Amino acid sequence: MKDLQFKRHRRLRSSANMRALVRETHLHVEDFIYPIFVVEGENIKHPVSSMPGVYQISLDHLKAEMDEVVDLGIKSVLLFGIPLEKDAEGSGAFHNHGIVQEATRFIKKEYPEIIIIADTCLCEYTDHGHCGVIEEGKILNDPSLDLLARTAVSQAEAGADIIAPSNMMDGFVAAIRKGLDEAGYEDIPIMSYAVKYASSFYGPFRDAAGSAPQFGDRKTYQMDPANRLEALREAQSDVEEGADFLIVKPTLSYLDIVRDVRNEFQLPVVGYNVSGEYSLVKAAAENGWIDEKTMVLEMLTSMKRAGCDLIITYFAKDAARWLAE
Repeated sequence: MKDLQFKRHRRLRSSANMRALVRETHLHVEDFIYPIFVVEGENIKHPVSSMPGVYQISLDHLKAEMDEVVDLGIKSVLLFGIPLEKDAEGSGAFHNHGIVQEATRFIKKEYPEIIIIADTCLCEYTDHGHCGVIEEGKILNDPSLDLLARTAVSQAEAGADIIAPSNMMDGFVAAIRKGLDEAGYEDIPIMSYAVKYASSFYGPFRDAAGSAPQFGDRKTYQMDPANRLEALREAQSDVEEGADFLIVKPTLSYLDIVRDVRNEFQLPVVGYNVSGEYSLVKAAAENGWIDEKTMVLEMLTSMKRAGCDLIITYFAKDAARWLAE
């Protein structure tokens, strides 16, 4: 055996301190964006049955939620709104006193340093559950853009720091950028859902947001999970139209896409660790099949290693606690 030559990679794994010394990828609490579902009404803290630990909350419960977020060191939240009433054009999305607008005003007043990201879509507010205008069963692209721009301006007026359009209409970033600029909000950045697949991993979210489509599906505007090059075309369009961040959604099953986007573009890349990814882990943990802490931190690390600068995740509070240990 004395003439055998090989490299001793294990030298750098010999102890916990040695492994920490050479670790290439690090998670920080500042990496996390925590989604919050705010519902119209009073004294509501309704558990989402398919997402253990996640709640729909009314404004009177928002202070307790935000106190916890701030105490854990989380710097940014993503707001989704659930209105009492819905209509064909989703007017609650751009109403001056819509639920996201009111939640934004509250947070900005009480926690001015928190970065508020407003989800800019119509599906939670439309009675048909789609992300745009419907005519004869078809989702119309261009007429939907005006409503999305109006929503973005309304959210900026309420104090949102970042606009996050998630609808996947062609030209949505250009329309929103134009709307914001003309309204005097040229300094408000757009965190575009640039690469959003028509994924089965969204199921629990639709319970949380009450946004399941009432007919058909979203495959004419969200991307085919089999396509890779299309993601780069979509992201390129958003960059050219004025996006400031690029979201890849979902993330865990699309880490190859995250890496492609990271390699191709210089903008911050955001991964969305979606509801199905969350619920799978929670269900397995509740059955005692996995170690939730180590699995979640490994998942989040894989997303950052693949190229995510930021991660939208329902695990944000749990992960913040674990990182502080």
